[in-house]
Amino acid sequence: MLCTRCHHFEAAPDGVLCTRCATPAGFQAPPAGAPKARLRSPVGLGRATAVLLAVTAAVDAFAVGADFLTYDVTGDVLGGASGDSVPDRADLADTLTAVAASAQAAVLLACSVVFVIWLWRVRVNAEVFAPEGHSKARGWVIAGWVVPIAGFWYPRRVVLDVWDASSPEGRREGHALVNVWWTLWLLTSVVGRLLASTAEEADTGQEIHDTAVQMLFADGVDLVAALVAAVLVLRLTRMQDEKARKGPAVPVAG
Repeated sequence: MLCTRCHHFEAAPDGVLCTRCATPAGFQAPPAGAPKARLRSPVGLGRATAVLLAVTAAVDAFAVGADFLTYDVTGDVLGGASGDSVPDRADLADTLTAVAASAQAAVLLACSVVFVIWLWRVRVNAEVFAPEGHSKARGWVIAGWVVPIAGFWYPRRVVLDVWDASSPEGRREGHALVNVWWTLWLLTSVVGRLLASTAEEADTGQEIHDTAVQMLFADGVDLVAALVAAVLVLRLTRMQDEKARKGPAVPVAG
C-alpha cells in the first residue's frame, strides 16, 4: 500500500508510513483542518503546459510576422508606392493579422486552463513538502488570476511559496526566474492589452502604420513571456520531481 502521509512511496511492510516519512524529518501532512494534500507527479502536466506555452510562442511569432507585413505595406502606401502588389499585400496583411488574433485568443485560453491545473498540482505537492510555508490559501491559485487588484501580486506570491517549498533540502533556489516571468506577464497583460485596444481604433494609414510598431513590441514581449514561462514550468516541475524521488533528508545520528 502507499504511504498514508505522502501517498508517493510504498509503506513499510509492517506499517502505514514509508521509511522516508517515518523519520523525524519526514514530509509532514498539512495542519488539521487544511485541505487534504498528497504528493502526485507534476511531470505529465508540466510537460503539457510547456508544450502549450511553446505553441503560444509559435503563434506569437506568426503574429510578429503579420505585424511586420502590416508595417511594411502601410509604409509603402504612405510613401506613395503604387502597383498591383500593394493592395494584394495589404489584403494579405489584414488576413494574417485576423488569423493571428484568433489563434492567440484560442491558444491563450487553452494554455491558461492547463497552466492553472498544473499550478494547483504543484501547490498541493508543496503543501506536503512544507505545510507551513504558504502565505496564501490554496484557493488563490485560481482566484489570484481573476480578482481585481490582487491579480497584480497574488499569483507571484503563490508561485514563490511553491518554489521555496520545492527547493532542495538545505538550499533555497533564487527567485530570479520567477521575478522575470512575473515582470513579463505583467508587461504583456497590461501594456499588451492597451496597445491592442489602440490598434483596434486606428483608422488612417498613418495610425495603422504607427500601431503596427506597437503591436510588434507587444507580440514580441508575448513571445518572450511564453518562453520564460515554459522554462519556469519545466524547472519547477523538475524540482518537485527530484525532491519527491529523493525523499526527506534523514538526520545523521550524532
